[in-house]
Amino acid sequence: MSLHIPGVLSIEGETNQSIPLVLDSPHSGTEYPADFKHTADPALLRQAEDTHVHTLWQGALAAGAVMLHAHFPRAYVDVNRAHDDIDPAHLEGIYPAPLRPSVKSQLGIGLCWTRVPPEGEPLYATPLTVTEVLNRVQTYHKPYHQQLRRLLDQSHARFGTVWHINCHSMQNHASAMSTQAKGTPRPDFVLGDLDGVSCDPVFTQTIYSFLLERGYNVVINDPYKGMELIRANGSPSLGRHSIQIEVNRRLYMDEITRLPSDGFSALQHTFTLLAYHLASSLKNTSR
Repeated sequence: MSLHIPGVLSIEGETNQSIPLVLDSPHSGTEYPADFKHTADPALLRQAEDTHVHTLWQGALAAGAVMLHAHFPRAYVDVNRAHDDIDPAHLEGIYPAPLRPSVKSQLGIGLCWTRVPPEGEPLYATPLTVTEVLNRVQTYHKPYHQQLRRLLDQSHARFGTVWHINCHSMQNHASAMSTQAKGTPRPDFVLGDLDGVSCDPVFTQTIYSFLLERGYNVVINDPYKGMELIRANGSPSLGRHSIQIEVNRRLYMDEITRLPSDGFSALQHTFTLLAYHLASSLKNTSR
């Protein structure tokens, strides 16, 4: 383990990194903080998790990549949201900085979630206090962003370029908390590059073709184009490339029990092969 901050994050593979590939799994955390005073059924709340995603990508470490992953749950504080993506209507007190709630906050899945998946019932009996939100930003959100940026900067300085995969999973069907109509079926994979803004289209197409050739159903930028972590870190003109990969949970686990299914090993192997495929390609791009 290169770095471990208990309850917050871990970094693996940093000391053995040999290619300019950085992965992060911001939503696979399962350690629920003691001050998370929600009123939700824990089994329902766990449907917010990208459970097991960082484990699915472990093979990338052997290929020479480095990986960051969160320990805390995204419903507590979502690091794939901007620090100001908060609806003030759900706060008690005056926030010390301007707030810019996005459509995600409107759906109850902004910086600090306010609704419970999949139907969108209230997550808290009373509004969060400003002090509670600021503590979550300072203790969890800020360190995660700082460590990811450090890994990206370090890789860019060493190799002259950096390729970043933001790793996620998605429900098999859209819930009531989605921008899609409830019940809309999801493909096997959705690749998000902010409509070509966050990475070289060649990177997107390389991953798309690899998965397509293995029989998966793959869609680009629909319904997920990517959020804060690739927006903040993707700048292709500077040799910084960020892409979001969403994998359908039905491929590897039971969405209710969160237990790995018979397809887990096969999907993990696919990700390992993809990492080695990218390693071969990326070695030709470093200086």
